[in-house]
This record gives sequence, C-alpha cells and structure tokens, in this order.
Amino acid sequence: MAQIDNRYAQAGGAARTDVGAVDEGLRTYMLRVYNYMAGGIALTGLVAYVLFTMTVTNDPALAAKSAAGATLALKRGMYLTPLGAALYVSPLKWVVMLAPLAFVFFLSFRIYSMSLSAAQITFWLFAAVMGVSLSSIFLVFTGQSITQVFFVTAAAFAGLSLWGYTTKKDLSGWGSFLIMGVIGIIIAALVNIFLQSSALQFAISVIGVLVFAGLTAYDTQQIKDNYYQVMGDMTATGKAAIMGALNLYLDFINMFTSLLSLFGNRE
Repeated sequence: MAQIDNRYAQAGGAARTDVGAVDEGLRTYMLRVYNYMAGGIALTGLVAYVLFTMTVTNDPALAAKSAAGATLALKRGMYLTPLGAALYVSPLKWVVMLAPLAFVFFLSFRIYSMSLSAAQITFWLFAAVMGVSLSSIFLVFTGQSITQVFFVTAAAFAGLSLWGYTTKKDLSGWGSFLIMGVIGIIIAALVNIFLQSSALQFAISVIGVLVFAGLTAYDTQQIKDNYYQVMGDMTATGKAAIMGALNLYLDFINMFTSLLSLFGNRE
C-alpha cells in the first residue's frame, strides 16, 4: 500500500514539475513577445521623431520650393526641407504610406520559410519603416497631445492585454468579426483618401479604437495558446514570438493613431 501511495506521490510530483516548467516557459515566451513589441514601438518612435527634425526647418533659405517657385511652408516660421517635400508632397509619399503594409504581408507569408535571424531583421526593418510613415503625425498634431495619447494608449493596451492573458473566456469566436472590422476600416480609409470626409474619418477612428481594442485581447489569448503548439522547438518558438509581437505592435499602433485622430490637438 505504501508503495502504491509512493508511486502516486511521485507521479503527482512529476506532473506538478511539468506544469511549473510549462508556466515558466510561457512566462518567458510572453516576456519575449512583449520585449519585441516594446522594442519595435521604441524604434518606430525614435525614427519618426528624428526624421521629423530632418524634414522641417525654421530657415526659409533651407526650405524646399514648389514647382511654382514658392517656399513650401507648413505654418508661420516652419518650412519643409527638400527631404520633407520628397516624403510628404511628392509621389514618393505613396511608397512611404504603403511600405509598412508590404512588410506586414511579406513577414506574415515568409516568416516560417526564413531563418530566425532573418525574421528578426525583417521585424526591425518593418518597425523603422513604420517610423518613416508615422513621422508625418508630428506635422499635424502637437507634441504634447501625441505624448498624452501615447500614454493613454499604453495604459489601455496594458489593461486589455492583461485581460486577454488571464481571462478564462474563450475569445476565439471574436476573430472573424474583428478581421471583418479591420477589412472594413482599410476599405473605408482608402475611399476617404479621395473623399476627404471628416465625418467618415471620425467613424473610421471610432470603429478603429473598438476593433483594435478587441484585437489586443484576442491576439494576446491567441499568442498564449499558440505557445503550446511550438513549445520545445526553439526556432519555431522564436518565430512565433516575432509574429505575436507583430500582431500586438499593429494593435497598439492602430489604436494609438485612431485615438490621436479623435483626441489629438492639431497644429
């Protein structure tokens, strides 16, 4: 009888050890995801701000000229440099706008066929290119409002991601609905490039906040669940962490830009 009890005790101890190992592995994995994401956001912000300082000038002599010969002025005392004119006025602006989307598709479709180091480099390049694309927000919104909205977004993201990680509710049913919302936002945003409707832009921003708030919780739970499918394979785990970071990064950036459009103070 004692031997039977001892065997059960040993089995129970082994099971607890396995659970502890999985929990520790999951925590390490999630920390890796969040570190990638935070690093990507930091790189995006740094590139955006540095590029902004290179695209504007207070000296009219250094400002770019329009085709008609007029100085390209943003407002009183601030002008676009030749680099700023190229990025924000010339047809190159379409490349700047669409390049991050191309990186997302490339990384999503090719990540599992490339090496882990190549996937990491691609992620960092994507974050830098996104910084180039987002640098224009400094031309539109005040620095104070950008900072305020950033911290509001960070607080909201942290709460939503924590809930997605800890909730026992299965959020998988949200997926198709949220993806449909993202597709609708993209289509509406493309249409509004030509319509320039403030009412449509307001609707896009409101829906964007709701959709990407939901995606933050949904993606966090999916990242957590995906760990159990790749655990034990270091390469697969590393690539899954990059993809998870990419999803959360996109949720954060899109929620930030939507909130900024709604509440940011314009120059």
